[in-house]
Amino acid sequence: MKAVLLSPDGVMIGNVPIPKINSKQVLIEVYSSSLNRSDFLETQGQSFGHLSGSQKIMGATCCGKIIELGDEVSGFSIGERVVAQGSGGWAEFCAADFRRVLPVPSPEMSYLQAGTFNSSVLTMHDAIVTHGLFKAGQTILIQGASSGVGLMGMQIAKFLGAKLVLASSRDKNKFPLLKNYKADICIDISRENWEQLVLDATEQKGVDLVVDQLSGKFGTLNLNVTKVGGRIINVGRLAGQTDNFDFNKHAERRITFIGTTGRTRSIAEHEAVSRSAKKDLWGALASGSLHMPIDSSFHYHDVTKALERMKQNAHSGRIMLEFKQKS
Repeated sequence: MKAVLLSPDGVMIGNVPIPKINSKQVLIEVYSSSLNRSDFLETQGQSFGHLSGSQKIMGATCCGKIIELGDEVSGFSIGERVVAQGSGGWAEFCAADFRRVLPVPSPEMSYLQAGTFNSSVLTMHDAIVTHGLFKAGQTILIQGASSGVGLMGMQIAKFLGAKLVLASSRDKNKFPLLKNYKADICIDISRENWEQLVLDATEQKGVDLVVDQLSGKFGTLNLNVTKVGGRIINVGRLAGQTDNFDFNKHAERRITFIGTTGRTRSIAEHEAVSRSAKKDLWGALASGSLHMPIDSSFHYHDVTKALERMKQNAHSGRIMLEFKQKS
């Protein structure tokens, strides 16, 4: 089969054997895969566990149909259309643990559209609901809201009954997009007084929950805009993996600060994340209440162009790879 490989010289298309599945895996014929920020960072030398086998097949997610079942797989059937998380998703075929596989939400949804949402929905449901303990009537700030994950996070918050959704970006040209995807107030975090804008919108109290995709210096700055007793969930570190932190302010405001990543989770933990999101949100995905815009799509042979699109940081929504012409 053809696959996107990470070599010492960069990304390349190579011929590799079709994966052999174990008893707990399904073999998926891949139609589409999303390009996640973590995939891009893999090409920059960081490790997120997305590379599969000695050939280093790339891809954290994929969408397609099941063509083979392991002996211990339950709940799925041959020919079923599914989305999956794990590793090796940028290939014509992918072996995935069935506990990290979910059905495409509706028969009408295309493979291309279904491939856009899996990682974003699971990441944001885990951050907002499981760790953020978000409740209807509360307020939320999504830091880095113009990413695919951010756009989904705003919609999930509003779907869950958020009183106020605040969304941040350094690019004011993206504000109309944020508004279209449920932001009530857009915050330009390139402005020196951006924190005051959040406080003014929340009667000087701060928000109940911050979902932080930036961190770096924002690790401390977010303390200023989170209410006393509020919560910050860190799901990304695009602005820096380390920085000074104001422990005193953290203590004074009694803020719960939780960091999350999939890299250190067991299969059982991943399964719990998937099942919880499916229970709460799959109906909303099926009805179109939650939707992910597609910024652009590329045939997998043009993967370098897709990666360059992400490097430019000009995209809005998901960048997709297609492995079948009709997806």
